[in-house]
Amino acid sequence: MYHNPVLLKQSVDDLVTNPDGIYVDCTFGGGGHSREIVSRLSEKGKLYGFDQDLDALKNNIDDPKFTLINQNFRFLENSLLMYGVSKVDGILADLGVSSHQFDAGERGFSTRSNAPLDMRMNVMQSLDAKKVINDYEEEALADIFYYYGELREARKLARDIVHHRKIKTIETTEDLKKLFSYLPPHKVNKFYAQLFQAIRIEVNQELDVLKEMLIQSYNVLKPGGRLVVISYHSLEDRLVKRFLKNGMFEGEPQRDIYGNYEKTFELVKSKAIIPDDKEIEENSRARSAKMRTGIKL
Repeated sequence: MYHNPVLLKQSVDDLVTNPDGIYVDCTFGGGGHSREIVSRLSEKGKLYGFDQDLDALKNNIDDPKFTLINQNFRFLENSLLMYGVSKVDGILADLGVSSHQFDAGERGFSTRSNAPLDMRMNVMQSLDAKKVINDYEEEALADIFYYYGELREARKLARDIVHHRKIKTIETTEDLKKLFSYLPPHKVNKFYAQLFQAIRIEVNQELDVLKEMLIQSYNVLKPGGRLVVISYHSLEDRLVKRFLKNGMFEGEPQRDIYGNYEKTFELVKSKAIIPDDKEIEENSRARSAKMRTGIKL
């Protein structure tokens, strides 16, 4: 099972403003958002879906208005050009890991299953969680845990891992969790969630990929086109928020003598949209979701 699409109506309402337009769903997954988008398109409309996960191909939509591209959305611009598309009316990205990927225990995403250390969204790539944990230098591991997992004890964690892997290779998610069995029970769930998130972000280069997608989205959107992004943790949301505000990920834009700067997007709403209590009750994955929409100027 793939997850229920989060903020389905709100996201597609923001996205589809022209039924005859060309749209992109950067994270096809189970196809929930894509099916809703296609339902709102005229016969002239077109939707391109992206997903690097081979499992997602099984959910393809049999509709002439839809094309599924088996690619990481970091290749958004070039992939669209291969289909003769240079400009689009709207782009949707529902970030994060699908419930299907978490529930497929053998893929190593979940803290609940004992599985090989994998965590690859694209199973064809060579870098996996096992290589990160067993081959990365101690300093690199500490940086990953600190910046991607926001774990304050990152240096100690890295030191413990390096010490243990000298004795025996860390093969599975359970092997990794056992290294930190000294943690008090009330801290375990949050700690493992942060640890696994950090490793997964590194394996899949998620923040770098997100930056590349955001920049390319601006390039391919028509003036007045819309970018809708649903994120699930502060690292993603911070990048999206800053990019929609000033087209940058860090630093400050150049201002004129009056303190004004050239904006790239106009925000549809100044604050992020979050799911209501009813949606969170029906779909626990929605709890941490934040949606931001920008209109290209």
